[in-house]
Parts: sequence; structure tokens; C-alpha cells
Amino acid sequence: MLVYTLGDQLELVTPKEVLENGIPAVFLTTSKECKDILAKVGIHFDGDVELEEIYFCKVETQQDSVYGTLCVPRLLDVLGSRYKLQFFINEKYIVIADNDDFAERLVRRVTKRKPQQGPTKERFLYNFITEFLNRDLSLLNRYEKQIMRMEDEIMHGKTEDFQSKLMPIRKELLTLRGYYDELCDLGQELEENETGFFDPDQLKYFGTVTNRADRLMNKTMHLIEYAMQVRDAYQSQIDAKQNNTMQYLSVISTIFFPLTLITGWYGMNFKDMPGLEGGYPGVVVLSVIVVLVCVFIFKRKNML
Repeated sequence: MLVYTLGDQLELVTPKEVLENGIPAVFLTTSKECKDILAKVGIHFDGDVELEEIYFCKVETQQDSVYGTLCVPRLLDVLGSRYKLQFFINEKYIVIADNDDFAERLVRRVTKRKPQQGPTKERFLYNFITEFLNRDLSLLNRYEKQIMRMEDEIMHGKTEDFQSKLMPIRKELLTLRGYYDELCDLGQELEENETGFFDPDQLKYFGTVTNRADRLMNKTMHLIEYAMQVRDAYQSQIDAKQNNTMQYLSVISTIFFPLTLITGWYGMNFKDMPGLEGGYPGVVVLSVIVVLVCVFIFKRKNML
């Protein structure tokens, strides 16, 4: 367990020092130790702290605290396992339960990026949440470049493995869209401040979190629409190729249809059929002439 005092700088201290002096602080703990810490800081929580049962981001208001969960996708494996955290907030303390050391890494990054992080709970939560959102825009930009590259390949007729490339991107974007939507709701819930634990003058930080999540969600929705447009372009290319193939086969069938008719006539063995005396050479010459005439006609009409 790690304890950081809330001040201009996040300072690592002992739990005893914080609890004896009533210093506002952040507790980073595991799910096993969380219930004991909650009891020590005066937060009553009836449920179990089971991080594996967290599937989305949310905030709930309780009588003596604010309770919430975070389910953060791993940027290198959006469809895979997620970082799962629970947090509890009362007037003085923030308790974060995490079994993956994700919260600890975030706090360390906050202390490096912003030495003067601000002395309030609101400022800490703002820095904490925006820290794991910092790299999302660059991730979305990479998706955009991937889709643009696939669009260029389609324009050049390269359609191999298109579906197998696009579908994972679309699934990941849909997952991220839902995640950002949850963060928008979370920021709005914190901004409403139903328990009154937050300073009204500091609620603007939660509004900033909501706005950032909303911008990321809009960017994600734009990419989903873009991916669908590229898929439509791919389908148009496939349809055009199929139409060309069908047209080619139709032309070939049309060219050889007269030959089928000629062989049918001569196969009837009518006694007065013209050209019977000439034998096979006459029929062959007639067939070649018919084919050449058909080819000439289709060439003139740009169908071959």
C-alpha cells in the first residue's frame, strides 16, 4: 500500500502519519486490503471489492462517500483484458483499489509531468484520469492513418485481405467509443457533486474531463464512419470486378452462340442443307468468319 498526501506536491508518507493527523491523502491499495483501509478512513461500503467483476466505468453516490469503478482498455490490446480499478472518496481521502499497479504508475507519471499538481481532491482526480487519456488521441490518429492507407490500396486495386484488416479496427473503435461514452457519464456524475464533497469552484476540472472524453468519442465515431465509407468503396470495387467478369463471360457466350447454332443446323443432316458438299472445311471457314465478325463488333463497342 502507498499513501500520498494531497498538496502542491504528492508526497509519499506512512498511513499512520496521515490518519493520526487527519491529513488529506490518496491511498493506493489492493482489493484484499481495501476494506480495512476504508474502515480506517471512515468510509462504509457494504459490497465486496472484486476488481474482476468490473466491466465498465461508473460513479455512484453513497451517504458518506462517492464510489466508482474504472475499466480502462490497454492501448496495445484494446479488445483484450483491461485495467480495473475501484475508487472511494469522502471529504478528506481518496482510496484506489488496484491489483495491477496501474494506479501507482499513473501517480508516478503525474508527479513527473506536474510537480505542482494542486492541493485538492478535484485536481488530483483530474490529473489521474487525464493521465491515462493522454495517449488515446495518438492511438486514434494511428487508426486514421491505417484506414487512409487501406483506402489508398483500394483505389489502386489492392483488395487482398481487406476484410480481415478492417474488421478488427472497427471492433476496436466500437469498444473505444463505448469506453469514452462511459467516461463522459462519469465526469458528469462527478461534476454534479450530489454529496457536496467537492469544492464548487473546483468542479470545472470534472467538466474538462467530460469535454476531453467527449472529443475522443466524437473522433472515434468519425473514424467508424470513415471505416464504413472505405468498406463501401471496397464493396464497389468488388462489384465492379464482378460486373466486368460477368460482362466478359456474356460477350464470350454471345460470340460462340452462332457457332452453336451452326453446329446444330448441320447436325440435323438435312439433305438440302447448303454447303454439305464442301464438308468440314466449309463449316470451319464459316465459323471463323462468324467469330471474327462478332469480335469486330464487340471491339467497336468497347466491350472487349
